[in-house]
Amino acid sequence: MKKLFLNIIKFIMVFLIIISTMFIGVGCGVYKSIIDETSIESKIEEVKENSNYTELDNIYKTFLDAIVAIEDHRFYKHGAIDLVSIARALITNLENGQILEGGSTITQQVAKNIFLTNEQSFDRKIKEICIAQKLENKYTKEEILELYVNVIYFGDGYIGIKEACNGYFNKEPNELSDNEATLLAGLPQAPSLYALNNNYDYAVERQKQVIEALEKWHSKNKSNKD
Repeated sequence: MKKLFLNIIKFIMVFLIIISTMFIGVGCGVYKSIIDETSIESKIEEVKENSNYTELDNIYKTFLDAIVAIEDHRFYKHGAIDLVSIARALITNLENGQILEGGSTITQQVAKNIFLTNEQSFDRKIKEICIAQKLENKYTKEEILELYVNVIYFGDGYIGIKEACNGYFNKEPNELSDNEATLLAGLPQAPSLYALNNNYDYAVERQKQVIEALEKWHSKNKSNKD
């Protein structure tokens, strides 16, 4: 009976996700004037003018791969949103009775961190998706990933990969070891919980998940190339 109930709930959740996406276009139309008031291009340029901004070529590749693997492993395959990840997250959270996974893509997180607040509301979520769609239309995946690693919070007051590398390891982003790279990649999910200065043991446990995700990601990408 419990299994049947869960299956029914799963079906309803997936159905609601599909229906919701049909209204995203309408929602974006409503927010078009709000989004256009602040030029996306000018805001992005403002971010890039920060003295700590670091281009992808100057960031250790293992860190970049680890971030994608643990945060959004389908990043290079989906658009602004990922319905597969959203459905999986809803089902996982439902089965466990708690929030274990989120469904936001890296592009959505860029939209939230640069243009919006952390307010939890449907209104903000629609704005986030609309801006994410604009970002996907204007920028490459590599450009979006570069923005992401420069604006995310790593805990202990460090925003962006350069501050995190300088502050935690006294290194530049291209000088990381594999151990340091996978350790840092696990922090953005919950920077207060995993911040290295006070919660190193928790961060190491999270690092194990990152390494596992990275190995799966590399294996899957290799098999696809073959």
